[in-house]
Amino acid sequence: MPTDQAEAIVLRTSAIGDQDKLAVFFCREKGIVRGAAKGARKFGNRFGSSLEPLSYVRVFYYEKERRELVTVSGCDLLESFFEVQAEPATAFLLTYFAELVEEFAPARAREDVLFRLLLSVLRGLKAGGDRELAGAYFEAWFLQANGLLPDLAACRRCGKALAGGGWLAPAKDGACCPDCATVQKEKVPAGIQEFLRWVRKNPPPGSGPAPFPPDLTAAVRRALQALIVYHMEREPRSLHFLKTK
Repeated sequence: MPTDQAEAIVLRTSAIGDQDKLAVFFCREKGIVRGAAKGARKFGNRFGSSLEPLSYVRVFYYEKERRELVTVSGCDLLESFFEVQAEPATAFLLTYFAELVEEFAPARAREDVLFRLLLSVLRGLKAGGDRELAGAYFEAWFLQANGLLPDLAACRRCGKALAGGGWLAPAKDGACCPDCATVQKEKVPAGIQEFLRWVRKNPPPGSGPAPFPPDLTAAVRRALQALIVYHMEREPRSLHFLKTK
């Protein structure tokens, strides 16, 4: 039977049967692919550490008609991010990234921008990048790539520049100044435009001082997460867990 292959990031795995694993792959060319890795839970199995979550791999698989799952025949590890996840807070953050990608990325369709985003943020964290900044960077580009990031530079009602910040509109299709905001629930901080401009021009940073103060990064994340929750129509399970830590 012909074998297909794909460059992919492992989003998550779970046990199926006595000896197998269900693996969810995010493929550069083919979006979300779910497959059964036969014998992956056996001691000394042929997959080794290639199925660890957030591993960058080349996966080999074949498909059968009328079956949702592909059968994973092999998996070559291209780059490991196992050590990055040694710190629990970072591991939780990466689980959150994986949950968002699995929820929004299409099945069996090319998604190059989102793939490059996830891989570049993983590499930035591996190089010693700030965790909160990496989270804000990913959330901003994630919304942008999915067409969900509204114009936050000016009030959507009166058009006044939001130099001092504002509030997200109830429909999350923009922001309003304090004078026009009928609901003042989710703050858009002053400085978010500077942050978004920086994100569009720079790769995820590795080691070194963060370009923004922690309080601004935290405020930006709260606004971006409000947009994500709105469009997802629920709070991601991993985000809820992150907030309790």
